[in-house]
Amino acid sequence: MLIKLKNKDQLIVDDFAFKCAIGKGRLSSKKKEGDKTTPRGLFTLGKLYYRSDRVKKPSCKIKSKIITKNMGWCDDPLDKAYNKEIKIPTKCKHEKIFKRNSSYDYFIVINYNTKNIKPYKGSAIFLHLTKNYKPTAGCVAVSKKDFLIILKLINKKTFIKIF
Repeated sequence: MLIKLKNKDQLIVDDFAFKCAIGKGRLSSKKKEGDKTTPRGLFTLGKLYYRSDRVKKPSCKIKSKIITKNMGWCDDPLDKAYNKEIKIPTKCKHEKIFKRNSSYDYFIVINYNTKNIKPYKGSAIFLHLTKNYKPTAGCVAVSKKDFLIILKLINKKTFIKIF
C-alpha cells in the first residue's frame, strides 16, 4: 500500500483523493529542524497515537498507543532523545502530544529521521488532524473524517511518498 502526497494539497490512497495541508515552507529534500517544511521522500509509517478521553480507538491494522498527559516528543537536536517520544516534564526542548486543540486526537508517526537519527534534520513529522487546512510546521494534516478512512486502508507495510 502506498500513500502519495501529490500537488502539495492532496493525499492519494488507492482510488481515494483527500485534501491535505503540509508545512508552511512547502516541501524540501533538505529538511532542517524548525524550517516548517515537509520532507520529501518515501517513508514507512509508525504507530497510531490517540486521545482515549476524546475519541475511541479506531479499527486499524497498525500498532496504536493511548496519548497521556505526560507524553511529549523531543525536538531538541542536542538531546539523546531527539525525534522520539518522551515523558514530560523534562529539560529538553519538546512538543506536547496531549494538546488542548484536537489536531493530535489521532496522529500517525511518519518515519522521517527516526532510524539513524541525525541532529537538526527535523523531528515530529506526523500525519495528524486539521479543521482548517492551514499550513503545518512540517506535518501532513487531513480532516478527521478522512483520517479515519485512511486508517481503514493502511497497514504496517504502508509507505507514504512525499514528492
